[in-house]
Amino acid sequence: MKKILFFLLTIVLACTPSAKEDEAVHGLDPANMDLTANPKTDFYQFANGTWLEETKIPEDEGSWGGFGALAKQTNQEMLDILEGAIKSGVYVEGTDQKKAADFFSTGMDSLLAEKAGVAPVEELFTKIDNISDQASLQEVMAELHVYGISPFYNISVFADLMDSDMNAFYVVAGGLGLPNKDYYTKQDEKSVELREKYVAHIARMMAIANESKEVDQYTEMADRIMAIEYQLADASLTPIEQRDFSRLYNPMTKSELAEMVPIIDWDSYFENIYVEGVDSMIVFEPRFMKEVDVVLNETSIDDIKDYMKWHVINAAAGYLNHETVQANFDFFSKELSGVTEMRPRWRRVLANTNGVMGEALGQLYVDKAFPPEAKAAAEEMVNNILAAMKNRIEELEWMSDETKEQALKKLGAMKVKIGYPDEWKDYSNLIVESSGETYSYYGNILHANKYQHMDAVDKIGKPVDKTEWALSPQTVNAGYSPLSNEIIFPAAILQPPFYDYKADPAVNYGGIGAVIGHEISHGFDDQGSRFDADGNMVNWWTERDKEEFKSRSQVLVDQFNQYEVLDSVYVQGELTLGENIGDIAGLNIAYDGMKIYFEKNDKPGPIDGYTQEQRFFLSWATIWRTKSRDEYLRNQVLIDPHSPGMIRAVGPLTNLPTFYAAFDIEPGDPMWRPDSSRVKIW
Repeated sequence: MKKILFFLLTIVLACTPSAKEDEAVHGLDPANMDLTANPKTDFYQFANGTWLEETKIPEDEGSWGGFGALAKQTNQEMLDILEGAIKSGVYVEGTDQKKAADFFSTGMDSLLAEKAGVAPVEELFTKIDNISDQASLQEVMAELHVYGISPFYNISVFADLMDSDMNAFYVVAGGLGLPNKDYYTKQDEKSVELREKYVAHIARMMAIANESKEVDQYTEMADRIMAIEYQLADASLTPIEQRDFSRLYNPMTKSELAEMVPIIDWDSYFENIYVEGVDSMIVFEPRFMKEVDVVLNETSIDDIKDYMKWHVINAAAGYLNHETVQANFDFFSKELSGVTEMRPRWRRVLANTNGVMGEALGQLYVDKAFPPEAKAAAEEMVNNILAAMKNRIEELEWMSDETKEQALKKLGAMKVKIGYPDEWKDYSNLIVESSGETYSYYGNILHANKYQHMDAVDKIGKPVDKTEWALSPQTVNAGYSPLSNEIIFPAAILQPPFYDYKADPAVNYGGIGAVIGHEISHGFDDQGSRFDADGNMVNWWTERDKEEFKSRSQVLVDQFNQYEVLDSVYVQGELTLGENIGDIAGLNIAYDGMKIYFEKNDKPGPIDGYTQEQRFFLSWATIWRTKSRDEYLRNQVLIDPHSPGMIRAVGPLTNLPTFYAAFDIEPGDPMWRPDSSRVKIW
């Protein structure tokens, strides 16, 4: 369910760890620049050339960039904090912090994992083996959904797109092992090769799950599993089509769902997933659900059982013994992202602990690591940048007064969450086992998934709790939620390199300020602009303004479609449109916010030979410097709504007159873009 929630939470980045900056340097470090490069010719090289030359991608990473420096630092801090909590003995049995510590300790017990082997999935395998008809199949399928395993389709609970004050029940597409439809349907040589390797991976995993060394005997089974997934994928929407929320909002009654997918006994299914008294839901992809009915009707029960087993072992693979974890890594990390070395166990387990009990760890993190001055500085920046956005809306020449009024209403209603929640999440109903005859790391993962499921379904039809946070305090990221019209800045991102109270204003406004501007702008990108001030998917645009917005957005789509990151591999301008709008608009209003700051405070003179205006853009290019493996880039452009970091560093700048003025860029310079092809939206 978390994955579906994040589908509607627009975050600022796909975070990639980076080498930690020299803590003695506050602001920009000229040592990372290439002063032999001409900023008018190659601004990316000028801002980052020495760093690019000297930096190597770590073996356990697919991409390595300036934006992730703080993620690495925060992970180490969290490890120290958690280990300290474990050793202290302060947190007694039953406390959330003790549960988090037990969850982490169990995950770190590699001997326990080796002893258990694949035994933690045997109970689910046995239940699948005992399936004899559609009724028993659906009963097991429901149990898997409760445990966060999603054969065929998925379910979720979050605010109704048309009534954001109330939680709704969603039925969504699922059941695929590869990231999205494109991986199943694209016919280029690399995609075909990847599908062949995926089938081989399925066979390898099924052999491991059955404790067999004869992988070849599972090849035909893997082919049949792939055939089911292809059938489902072919009926699903593409990642670009999924960006259109109006295509996803298909409310229907239970009887209408039963008419569309008659093979499933929906009354029994709802009862088995603990959903009671619900007669209406929202179906994201009706065509996909119709295909689920076809698959369940026309596929042999034995093939369906194998397909379900595959999804069980695939979901469990990262939490079992080394053989299983290694096989999972070999395909999903090595083949898809080019990573050659597995991350240390502590990083993997810590990431899962954060995912399960983020706020329990968040309390520990805030107590130890959150600088109070960062929150005050962020609040001041937010106010300046919100004021800048207001000014920009009011001054737009292409938008009518009628639409401006609604845009300003939405901006005025935007809520801001900074640092950490006022009230912490209660994990008292979460079961974490750390002793006994059958406890295991994966067992605790299943407990956690069921806890999250029960927590979610309890909210169906109830008012949305808008005090909840979608990101934990120790998350190095930021976000905007269109359903609550709020921006979120967790504590962890309010530190260097994004915000440094010892750095000059331009560096901070080009760093955290641009992140703030980016998130504010998501309320007005191609997706966020579909939602009104209250977070409802209600049109607030005149038809003329809507068409003008689309026309201007298309310029941006066309522009980013031209960026080639590998031979014949291009950025998808339509997939990345929202993030690209956020980058350009965010830079504009962060720059204007900096000017508002200078109206109230002294403006520093040149530092290291660069003006505040120049340092603003250098700071932006610095936080997006990136080195990526080819496999990672290929995967990123297929699945990620964010453009690759090296494109984000300079692509938006070519649309900004303020950038041209700062570096005296003129017609004929390679960094120059004619006025007619620049994007001018917000």
